[in-house]
Amino acid sequence: MTVKIVTDSTADLPPDLVRELDITIVPAYVTFGNKTYKDGVDISQEEVYHKMINENLPATTSQPPPADFADIYRGLLKDTDEIISIQATSKLSGLYNSAVQGRTMVKGGDRIEVIDSLSVSMGLGLLTLLAARLAKTEESISRIAGEVRQIVPHIRLWGLFDTLKYLLQGGRLGKARALLGSILPVKAMLVMRDGELHPAGIVRTRLKGIERLVDNFRESVNIHEAAVVHSTTPEDAQTLKERISAIFDKNQIHVSRLGPALGVHGGPGALVLALREKVSDLKQQDEEEYTSRKRISLPPLHRPRLRFSSL
Repeated sequence: MTVKIVTDSTADLPPDLVRELDITIVPAYVTFGNKTYKDGVDISQEEVYHKMINENLPATTSQPPPADFADIYRGLLKDTDEIISIQATSKLSGLYNSAVQGRTMVKGGDRIEVIDSLSVSMGLGLLTLLAARLAKTEESISRIAGEVRQIVPHIRLWGLFDTLKYLLQGGRLGKARALLGSILPVKAMLVMRDGELHPAGIVRTRLKGIERLVDNFRESVNIHEAAVVHSTTPEDAQTLKERISAIFDKNQIHVSRLGPALGVHGGPGALVLALREKVSDLKQQDEEEYTSRKRISLPPLHRPRLRFSSL
């Protein structure tokens, strides 16, 4: 039995891992003015941030329609037995619902499992990597899906935002808007909890924000894998990786870039830290064995609710 893994473009997965693990990405949509683009297909990360910084163009995002998921599922089912589709948190986005509806449009939809990650960016990405590695071991769909769902509560994600401009423009800060608006400029810290984003404090400087992210990592326990994601500051992402490498194996820390669908909300300067905790379960041995084999054959791989527009 072969199982294919599907996720959406908000996972912010590094392209080399997408290729290596044969992960299928369903792109979200980004709109600038009257023109709409498929995330990562019709518009690149560089183009998005150029439009935001140099052209000062407002942007909106939207989830792909169910038909987009259905088309992907139909194509994959021609060559595979089953599909696991892992989507961005349903509490912030309509991506999960689109995936569920897309499944109902497909003959053989009972061979598709759709999972709510309750996360975004590389929080979703780390779950997808877990599923893809387990799929390579030819495990059953029920076992892979069960393992992923077991790990969902053990994903941690924090974000540092260099500017509140893009979050405030979206009008999604609720009661926190008055608080943060009174002390601009600051760097905002957010945390993902139970599928929603919550304010996690403010810092006066970017360096203090990075230090706070390192502290959050240091206070975490039983870390299995981690990721650093940036929008426009690769040097800060490398600095953060180096700092946490003193605590954790650097070969288990991925660095990626915030894609267009999330980047238009996070804005330039956004920095995200995500990690996956270990769970005491023998089923994880399969993933660890796959990862070990790859290491031998390949070089190391270097309270108010917020909502991302209509994504």
